[in-house]
Amino acid sequence: MPISFPVHRAAAAALALAFGLPSWASPPLTLAEALATAVDRSRQIAAQDAVVTSAREQAVSATQLPDPVLKLGVDNLPVSGEDRFSLTNDFMTMRRISIVQEFPRAEKRQLRAERFERDAQRAQAERQMAIATVQRNTATAWLDRYYTQAMQELLQRQLEETRLQVQAAETAFGSGRGSQADVFAARAALFMLEDRLSQIERQARGASLILTRWVGNAAERTPSGPPPWQSTALEAALSVEHFKQHPDMQVFSAQIETAKTEARLAQANKLVDWTVEASYSQRGSAYSNMVSFGVSIPLQLDQKNRQDREVSAKLALINEAQARFDDMLRSHDAEVRSLLNDWRNGKERVARYNEQLVPTAQQRTQASLTSYRSGKGDLAAALSARREEIDVRMQALALEQDTARLWAQLNFLTPDSNPIANRQEQP
Repeated sequence: MPISFPVHRAAAAALALAFGLPSWASPPLTLAEALATAVDRSRQIAAQDAVVTSAREQAVSATQLPDPVLKLGVDNLPVSGEDRFSLTNDFMTMRRISIVQEFPRAEKRQLRAERFERDAQRAQAERQMAIATVQRNTATAWLDRYYTQAMQELLQRQLEETRLQVQAAETAFGSGRGSQADVFAARAALFMLEDRLSQIERQARGASLILTRWVGNAAERTPSGPPPWQSTALEAALSVEHFKQHPDMQVFSAQIETAKTEARLAQANKLVDWTVEASYSQRGSAYSNMVSFGVSIPLQLDQKNRQDREVSAKLALINEAQARFDDMLRSHDAEVRSLLNDWRNGKERVARYNEQLVPTAQQRTQASLTSYRSGKGDLAAALSARREEIDVRMQALALEQDTARLWAQLNFLTPDSNPIANRQEQP
């Protein structure tokens, strides 16, 4: 079981005062709400949406024929003699208007459209990767805020108890039942706790600022908890095929398909496209008007060193993309399995702290206090035991925080792997 501390009204008021916020003004911020808010606010995701839209618009455009070209001109205009600069006197002078239309093969147009569709697929995968990144970073920031708050609450309670011990030590010294050393020891323990609380408050403010980057003003609300860090769906889905579905791998997969489309387009470019031109030429009234038409055909005189080389280059890019995919898959597999191993080890250690170390430290504190109150021990020993108990509890919280951060890294590798984003948590 995780270490969780109920939020008492006094502790909540103290936290609200530390952050300068009215604790009663807003409900707690759930992790699910933080994730949804971060995704809605993300400009990175909006940018990827624009990239997807752009690629799909270009795919439609690529299937169309090129725009026809309108040409206007004058042929054979005299520049000397009696007829210079006359458009009608010389029988060879013509005012010409023509239309030129290129006709790329339908296969080429379709392949160009497919290339843009591949770009859209890659952009869509990058969008999914952006969502996962936003969710992962938001969850980590929310967890940091949650656990620094839990540490504040722990130290705040211990601070109140230590203040009571200082009062008891001063009363005992004043009545002659205690020593001045006990008073100094109790005061020193109080000052150390206050300094420690000040450090945690700084960390809590820093965590709040980072969370603000993702959720805006919602970061001012107290996080609810505890987070469901003890389990992840990835445990049951750990396989190479599962890794291939992760957004970062989908990006590499889309790059492979883009390279394949480019290779097919290079192969199609070995078949030439025709360009058709038709023109109408007007001469002087004494002469006949004329119509001209023609076809332009590129001559691929050196396919071996031009078109074939281009095809070979595109095929090499397929091999490059596939090699990058394979390398990334191995790296991803090793990274995820390492994270999973660290997370499982963290769960074991948290359980050990909760079941053994924290109860033992608590029992030692109680025994030391009982011994002191019965006159069989000194206050310094009791304060030392309490200090060690606080250290153990803080270590347990820090360990749980680290383990929860590992859970966030695992749980938000993909947007679809998130088991809590589509349900509302109970505060």
